[in-house]
Formats: sequence, structure tokens, C-alpha cells
Amino acid sequence: MNPTAPILLTPGPLTTSARTRQAMLMDWGSWDRDFNQMTASVREQLLAILHGQDSHYCVPLQGSGTFAVEAAIGTLVPRNGKVLVLVNGAYGQRLAKICSVLGRAFSTFETAEDQPTTGADVDRLLRADSAITHVALIHCETSTGILNPLQDIAQVVAQHGKRLIIDAMSSFGALPIDAREVPFDALIAASGKCLEGVPGMGFVFASKQALDQAEGNSPSLAMDLYDQHVYMAKTGQWRFTPPTHVVAALHEALQQYAEEGGLAARQQRYQNNCQTLLEGMQQLGLHSFIAADIQAPIIVTFHAPDSPHYDFKTFYERVKAKGFILYPGKLTQVETFRVGCIGCVDGQGMQGAVDAIGQALREMNAL
Repeated sequence: MNPTAPILLTPGPLTTSARTRQAMLMDWGSWDRDFNQMTASVREQLLAILHGQDSHYCVPLQGSGTFAVEAAIGTLVPRNGKVLVLVNGAYGQRLAKICSVLGRAFSTFETAEDQPTTGADVDRLLRADSAITHVALIHCETSTGILNPLQDIAQVVAQHGKRLIIDAMSSFGALPIDAREVPFDALIAASGKCLEGVPGMGFVFASKQALDQAEGNSPSLAMDLYDQHVYMAKTGQWRFTPPTHVVAALHEALQQYAEEGGLAARQQRYQNNCQTLLEGMQQLGLHSFIAADIQAPIIVTFHAPDSPHYDFKTFYERVKAKGFILYPGKLTQVETFRVGCIGCVDGQGMQGAVDAIGQALREMNAL
């Protein structure tokens, strides 16, 4: 790391390695054979993480993760379909808004921000509304760090003969998801999260059967995953100008992912980071918003100190001056702040963050 650059304890963009940043120093031609081979390699490696080579396509898309979520809804949900959106945070609400903007019929089921949706909930909802064709789930709700029970919900959706769309933006690459065991039509993630690339590219793992039947569904030219896949399969190229430097950075990040030991090693490092963070913050008297058994090792939401001297903006700037960038809370009912456990950071870095947080709060007389 550049010694003057703070560590990003955020859920993406996040701190990347020097090798990943170095990979962006070369320019690539968008039609060049070497770049096309790099794109193909990235798609193959992503599919391998999911064990989805036989059942799914990996369709990359320019833009943020939200671009890819919108593309998946628009492409894979027929215009006469209906989506049940499971909501317990801001990203579930955003997914519902996407359905509304795209003109897709939808209903929502909302639980408290610290309560996961259950398979029993989904079973009851699907029994009550036969018009539902798709269920949309946020695997790890980044606004809090809560982990929803993907396996249970996927099995219920499959038993009802419905289709599942998974926003795995904050979990893919760090939490195990096996396409051979978890049935889904689409799983959506992005370059700048647990793979430790840079932001700028989303990707959708789309069921081969579902995508092959999706011609003409999308209301968008640029976000039509069917067209994107068909063109890429035929030519090896992106339909429109690709994020060349982002692809190169992700290619390099995936190499480091493999060297580290793949998903198991990445998950273990993040779990260690999370444990270091939780234990250190508890010693400071700061408590997490989410119960331990449903806390994903991705980002942790903490209750703000109960002190008249606490002010998030001041707190943020003091911690930043000590070398760490935090995330504001995203809850509406209680005051919180968030600390990410992902990125190119280890337990020593997390302990440094805890120390910086403690120092900043003591300087503010807020502990």
C-alpha cells in the first residue's frame, strides 16, 4: 500500500493490492485478441468459483453491481412475470424499485433489518400468490451485514417450481455458493467486492435454459444480457466499449485469489478479520447491530456511542486521519456506523482500525 493512502474498510470499493493496481497501467484494445482472451479467462474463472460451468453462463456487463441487477431483472423476468422481492435492508428496497422502473409486476415481503427472511416465509408467500414467477433475494444485505438463508430459500423456491434471482454482490467469492446444489436462474456479483478487483464491472451467472429463452425480454439495449451473451459467444468481444482496465485488474485479482487458496482461504481471512473487529469493538464498549449467528463476515454495523459528544462526521474524519476509511450507517431507526471486513487487509490491519476507532472516540470524549 501507498503509506499515505488510507485503508478502505468499506464493502467496495475496497483496498486492493499493489499487483491489482499495477495491472491497470497497461492499455488494451477492445477488439484485440489478447484482451478477448483475458475476458474469456475471467469468465471461466468466475464460473469455476461457482461450479457453474455446466449449468450457467457468465455474462459480464459494464457498470456497477446495480447495473447488473437491473440487467438481470430486465432480461430474465418476462414482461408478464411477477417478482417476490425479499426485503430487510436498503438493497432489497433498491431491487423492488428496479422492478417498478422496469414495469415488472412485483410484491415485497419485508422483515426488520436485523431479521432474516426464512424458507417458511417464502413457502407461505408462494402458496398465497400463484402469480409469482420469480423470487429475488439479497444474500448478504450490505446495509447491515445480515446473512439471509440462501440454501433454505432456494430449495423452497425450487419446490414451488419458481425461479430464483440472487443478489450476491457482497458474498460471491467469500461465502460458498455451489450452482450444483443451489438452483437459481441468476446470481449477480461485481468486480470490486470479495474478489478484490476494482469497481466498474458487474457479472450475472445466468441459467443456460433461462437465458436461452430470454430473447426480447429486456426493455434496454445496453443492459440486454441475452444480446450481450450471444454477441460475446459469437465474436469473443463485448458489444460496446468494455472497461478494459477493470477487466485487467480483475484478471490479476483472480490470480491472487487462486494463490491465496481460493474461496476457503478468502472466507477464512474475512472471518478472522470479522472476529478481530467484533472482539476489539466489544472491548471498547461498542456493540454490533446484527446477532452473531446471522452476521456475515463482510461488513459489520455498530451502534453509535451513546454520548452527546459523538458526531459521525467528526468521528469519520478523525479515523481517516489515522489511516482508515469507514462507512456511515444506512439504518433509519437507530444511529450506526459500518466497518468492512473485506479487501486486501488482514487481522493486523483490522486491529489497527480498532485502535484508531478507540483513539478517535477518546479524543472526542465519546467513550
